[in-house]
Amino acid sequence: MTRRLAWFIAGGLLVALLLAGVVSNFASSSPDGLDATARKGCTTDADGTITGGTCMARQEKDHQMKDSPLADYGIKGIDNPYLSTGLSGALGVVLTFGVGAGAFWLVRRRGRTASASASPTAPGSGEN
Repeated sequence: MTRRLAWFIAGGLLVALLLAGVVSNFASSSPDGLDATARKGCTTDADGTITGGTCMARQEKDHQMKDSPLADYGIKGIDNPYLSTGLSGALGVVLTFGVGAGAFWLVRRRGRTASASASPTAPGSGEN
């Protein structure tokens, strides 16, 4: 890997960590477009609880992973919501980067193995 590529990857990782760890705390807590569309046809109270009507949101259920350590955009056990959201975002970036880097490493390694096994003698080795 060239030095320039390493700086580019490090810079991209730093930007992703800053966005996930810091800027994510400023995201809107209002329902997004999908939630708003799912609630069309229902009536809600001031707290956002569905009180009547027919809509897709009436059939929603809790997620199967609702009790996992990283559920609800935070880390279970950390009481500060800003720290919890920031750390979970940074952890997500690091895990995603690790999985992606590992996948690229495996593909690159596999490509070298396949090309090495295709030619039994290395070029310039003097063997015929």
